[in-house]
Amino acid sequence: MAKREVDIVIISDVHLGTYGCHAKELLKYLKSIKPKILILNGDIIDIWQFSKNYWPEAHMKVVRRILKFVTEGIPVYYLTGNHDEMLRKFTDFNLGSFQLLNKIVLNIDGKKAWIFHGDVFDVTMQYSKWLAKLGAVGYDTLILINSLTNWFLTAIGRPKMSFSKKIKAKFKDAVKFINHFEQTAADLAVDKEYQYVICGHIHHAEIRQMVSTEKTGSVLYLNSGDWIESLSSLEYNEGNWTIFKYNPDNFNHDTDEDDKTDSEDLEAKLDVKTLFERFKQEPG
Repeated sequence: MAKREVDIVIISDVHLGTYGCHAKELLKYLKSIKPKILILNGDIIDIWQFSKNYWPEAHMKVVRRILKFVTEGIPVYYLTGNHDEMLRKFTDFNLGSFQLLNKIVLNIDGKKAWIFHGDVFDVTMQYSKWLAKLGAVGYDTLILINSLTNWFLTAIGRPKMSFSKKIKAKFKDAVKFINHFEQTAADLAVDKEYQYVICGHIHHAEIRQMVSTEKTGSVLYLNSGDWIESLSSLEYNEGNWTIFKYNPDNFNHDTDEDDKTDSEDLEAKLDVKTLFERFKQEPG
């Protein structure tokens, strides 16, 4: 099947290594596209909750697919988030077309895009990291319970439901946090004279023109959502931004047929051992 060409693809909050990650769905999506630029906007691997006891093959296949983009010469930018913050000590690491950064500013058809994960705006992250980590474990447990519940609902012919979305909808503080996050990002972007500000972190996909509350001006705020619940990404093509949302009806074909080829290509083109050795070294 021909791959869909896209100028820029941005994904975030995949949380590989957790029970809530929809790695199989993400793999199907990644295999269906041919991006000119791929931006991984934080929390791709959940190092907070990473365990050797839980690393399914589907999660490894996602990593292989991303590395395959690198071997093909496609620029891949990995921007660090809070769940993969330990990678921040390796900032500015690069290998071929792969770059590890905390943030990036891209010139997109004459407009400046400021892209970063967004945890810098999270007060909990700044002052009570232990509380944020505890909340992450609780969220992952909730997602696991939700998955089991949805399996049962599907078995009896009932529609699926989202526990976390229902909880967020009932708590005004959650809505206020999202609104505050988006407005803070917009205000800073206008102040820096950027035309786009692109974040992840809050697991809420959005494209919205926002007016600054601090000075005259507006900016297009974008958020890529997540691959836990919304299963979404941002795509830029032919001058337009859109939110892609995964629909299983559009991915009925088998995507496993080229996995062996992917693995062989990586072994031939990418010295993975050298890659890991470089990450073991502390930056000087």
